[in-house]
Amino acid sequence: MLILYNIRLPLEHSQDELEKAILKKLGIQATDLLEYAVAKRSHDARRKNNIKLVYSVRVEVRSEKAILRRKGKDNSVRMAPDTGYEFVTQSPKDLSQRPLVIGTGPCGLFAGLVLAQMGFRPILIERGKRVRERTKDTYGFWRQRVLDPESNVQFGEGGAGTFSDGKLHTRVKDKENRDRKVLRELVKAGAPEEILTVNKPHIGTLRLVKIVENLRDTIEGLGGEFHFQSKMDDLILEDGHVRGVFLANGEEILGDRVILAIGHSARDTFDMLFRRGVDIAPKPFSIGLRVEHPQAMIDECRFGENAGNPILGAADYKLVHHASNGRGVYSFCMCPGGKVLAAASEPGTVVTNGMSQYTRSATNANSAIVVEVFPEDYPESPLAGVAYQRQWERRAFELGGGTYDAPAQLVGDFLAGRPSTELGAVLPSYRPGVRLGDLSGSLPGYVLDSIREALPVFDRQIRGFTLPDAVLTGVETRTSSPIRILRGRDFQSVTVAGLYPAGEGSGYAGGILSSAMDGIKVAEAVALEMVRGSDSSP
Repeated sequence: MLILYNIRLPLEHSQDELEKAILKKLGIQATDLLEYAVAKRSHDARRKNNIKLVYSVRVEVRSEKAILRRKGKDNSVRMAPDTGYEFVTQSPKDLSQRPLVIGTGPCGLFAGLVLAQMGFRPILIERGKRVRERTKDTYGFWRQRVLDPESNVQFGEGGAGTFSDGKLHTRVKDKENRDRKVLRELVKAGAPEEILTVNKPHIGTLRLVKIVENLRDTIEGLGGEFHFQSKMDDLILEDGHVRGVFLANGEEILGDRVILAIGHSARDTFDMLFRRGVDIAPKPFSIGLRVEHPQAMIDECRFGENAGNPILGAADYKLVHHASNGRGVYSFCMCPGGKVLAAASEPGTVVTNGMSQYTRSATNANSAIVVEVFPEDYPESPLAGVAYQRQWERRAFELGGGTYDAPAQLVGDFLAGRPSTELGAVLPSYRPGVRLGDLSGSLPGYVLDSIREALPVFDRQIRGFTLPDAVLTGVETRTSSPIRILRGRDFQSVTVAGLYPAGEGSGYAGGILSSAMDGIKVAEAVALEMVRGSDSSP
């Protein structure tokens, strides 16, 4: 089979036109084309009034070798790569131990799924509730301001990615096709098939709930076991090797292989691990504010006369600026047609994030505008980044009035250095609500200065980005984990044997897809080690 790259067609085109473009690229007749399927579709909007769809297509043809010889060095026609996933091993029938997976976000779920598919019957331990119960608690917080510290945007089945845009793209390159494995399993669990072909796939919160439930059912059907509302309180250690975990309810669960798939907000777990001698290092992350604009304005700026075309959907953007103070400023977790959400997991704090449903049909576009911070900004200890995040989250709670309202300011007022007193044309989507005022003091001065410098630069790329009525809402602090739990080439902790740090919380991924891929990678390492251990046992 061949794969063809960079087939460019008008936004509105027929299937017949796509087929003709394939034939033309290959220089063959229709009778020589046996079969074709779209492998990837994106769009080129650099000329917004002449937008092109760009295809990669897998084709089966007669005389494949002759076509490749004729095309010579034309890299747009190649042999199609194998996109299948191969399991690294299978569990022995007499395996006595079961691997433990701590956390059921994307990393934990896919680690558990692959282990279950290889026959290892994993035990998955989750401090929060099942995804549907957790969703009720989360919406209850947004509506009634009652926060459950163990069941919220951060904690519970599905992880933080459940309340997001459901983005499924990553820059991580994987020759073992773990990315395709994740996407195909999501489709099996109920995700739309288009995520296999569109360039920047997404799912949305409401669909993710059912998908997560279906993944759980699959794991249980293969012998896996789930423990919800079961917070890991401590490790069971013996001679530098993990032997299991203690739960907060006093229960012990034994296991010589423990995958740490905890999220980036598991701060109490970070503290416990550090006290138990697990080697942890601080890492950079970013903090900033959420900005909301009318989605129609973003669409018009990006797509011109094609704004609103259902093929294109709601427009997104990605913006980067290198500030004069040496720090990077960039848009993060851009949510087209979405909402700003309350993402706190600790009482007395305000944390923002963004989410969209599958349709991306809400009135506003939102994105975090964040600034890099480094360990030298909070140098006291490996866990000082956690305290740094918490400091600004508590400050935001105070500025919001102590009711879980978020502090907010209009962009025009923010740039002019004056407090906001009333809203303009853009209505903030954050719930429970916002409290207008002055965001000065909501974050370090170097962060606010960097954002003030970046906004006019971004306006030159997206006209209207400094719209005076656009709304800034604070604060965004949990862009990634502030720590890295150090692991070796065998994926085990460098100080505790049998402990496998994984995913975003451990500092090795960012986002749903890369977290799931890391979960698979670590699950493979655990499986191989368990098989080796079984083979060497007396």
